[in-house]
Amino acid sequence: MQQRVVVIGLGIFGFNIVRDLYEGGFEVIAVDKNKEAVQRVRDCSTKAIVADGTDKEIMDAIGIQEEDVVVISFGEDLAAATLTTLHLRQMKVKTIIVKAPNEEHKLILEKVGATEVMIPEKEIAHKVAKSLISPNVLDYLPLSDDYMISEMAPPNSFLGKSLSDLQLRGRYHIEVIAIRDIVSDKITMVPGADFVIKDGDVLVMVGKEKDIQQIR
Repeated sequence: MQQRVVVIGLGIFGFNIVRDLYEGGFEVIAVDKNKEAVQRVRDCSTKAIVADGTDKEIMDAIGIQEEDVVVISFGEDLAAATLTTLHLRQMKVKTIIVKAPNEEHKLILEKVGATEVMIPEKEIAHKVAKSLISPNVLDYLPLSDDYMISEMAPPNSFLGKSLSDLQLRGRYHIEVIAIRDIVSDKITMVPGADFVIKDGDVLVMVGKEKDIQQIR
């Protein structure tokens, strides 16, 4: 059965979550007490409802189930986010994702039962800083506090050399898990030691952040 997502709060963050999930094939219920905000998502959601998301009776009427994923996005209104999270916990909803403006709000929301708290501004700032520190890192995915998967355009010194020549594992403790050719969009998974790097290749690597920084 297709996962259902209920998004409560349709500001910029909530609106984009609704649209992207709906385009991705999810059943998405959008809720906001602002009529205009609800009107904007009518064409990119399964159902758009004008309602106060902090009202437990309304959430009961919507028919939120334990298996639903609920995303709460109330901007800086900590009281509304906290109250809604508490209601959802009482309803035994297993996955409650809440947007918070700062670490203090995040701690409070986690205490009252949020399963995941996001601080979009902090995450975007971190990503922008990463792009300035390592301009040839195209994208990255943190795996833990130390390890990450990153897509990197190879430095000029890599071009024309094989993975065996570069010895990334021995010198930097980095594994190249895939190489993407941006011209043909062909992906070579787990390339062999004899794979020669050329201009237009993108290296997909896994390793510690400090090690990946060394080859930027």
